[in-house]
Amino acid sequence: MMSEADRPHRRLRVRMRARATDEPNRASSQLELLFDLTFVVAVASITAQLAHGIAIGHGVQTIVPFLQVFFAIWWAWMNFTWFASSFDTDDVPYRLLTMLQMGGVLLLAAGVPAAFNDGDFLVVTLGYLVMRIGLIAQWVRAAVEDPSSRRTASRYAIGIAVVQLGWILRLLLQESGLLPAQFQLAAFVALAILELLVPIWAERHGHTNWHPHHIAERYGLFVIILLGESVLAASTGVAASLDSGGLSGALITISVAGLVILFALWWIYFLEPTGEGLSTNREKSYFWGYSHYAVFASLAALGAGLEVAVEQTGHHLDVPALAAAFGVAIPAGLFLLLFWAVHRPIVAHPVVRPSVILPAAGAVLALPLSVHLIGVAGVVAVIAVVCTLVVAVTIWRRAGAHNS
Repeated sequence: MMSEADRPHRRLRVRMRARATDEPNRASSQLELLFDLTFVVAVASITAQLAHGIAIGHGVQTIVPFLQVFFAIWWAWMNFTWFASSFDTDDVPYRLLTMLQMGGVLLLAAGVPAAFNDGDFLVVTLGYLVMRIGLIAQWVRAAVEDPSSRRTASRYAIGIAVVQLGWILRLLLQESGLLPAQFQLAAFVALAILELLVPIWAERHGHTNWHPHHIAERYGLFVIILLGESVLAASTGVAASLDSGGLSGALITISVAGLVILFALWWIYFLEPTGEGLSTNREKSYFWGYSHYAVFASLAALGAGLEVAVEQTGHHLDVPALAAAFGVAIPAGLFLLLFWAVHRPIVAHPVVRPSVILPAAGAVLALPLSVHLIGVAGVVAVIAVVCTLVVAVTIWRRAGAHNS
């Protein structure tokens, strides 16, 4: 650990060294929390675009750009998070490079509407480029200042730079018309796979010193950000519905049920002892970390689905009831399923049992088929009941195990 004389807030610059993996009381820094705020803007932007796509009947067509832009947001956040867990010095150079990455996030968020509506990824790519420049500089600094991490840090810097050139080439080919539309998605997927392979290649001969409990906390904080966006989206739907049709029993039901769903999903996510699981299964961190892309995306999509469902119930949108119901059920059900699948390999004794969460996920995904009987508000209310039962049964079982 650093001595008091070397604390970053006491000096303008400190030598970047790999931090201890067992550093006691490691928690998210104020800078990391500030960094996360820029992602609030980015996530809010893509959530709004997905909600708009569902509202105008283009939900399926909007899924692809949603997943593409969300990948850029998620990957940039994740790269910063894992680097910070290993090398955070919190000195002036580190803070300035973090600010540069924050600027890139905001630039990316500004380009989201054009990416969704026109397939124009110019601003999104430029924002991503700014973020990557900041991250490459951090890895170069780690390579120069920490001899024990030089080979791994150099590989990260080279790998990120090479793939970034690929993104720029894709943009240039697309802008010039040399990349046919039918190959644009394939090019994106190929580059995304290369992005995922960079950490695996970089750490083949030396692993970074990320802190398991710090990483678990950071992922949990991003879950809270995504749930917060769902609250914002749902409240936007309520406001629009009140402006157009006034208050009704169905609107009250779906609003309360939406809040219960978010609270239950938050509770479920933090039931598992993720920090301990990562500590004892560090070799499975790639699976756990990468799989959270789908977990996070489902939570972001849930916000859009709740906004549409609320507005549809308030008669502000002319959206088919089945589409509105599936807009909530699919992301909620997928979250339950993915939560179990992601944590199962790293948690030796899962708190949330598959016998509870898997039937719950299946029930949630099937509930929209009853929308003609109970309406959208009824479907959302029953989803809230199912999610609440998962929490209640899990807590009851855990309490019984402790008392036995």
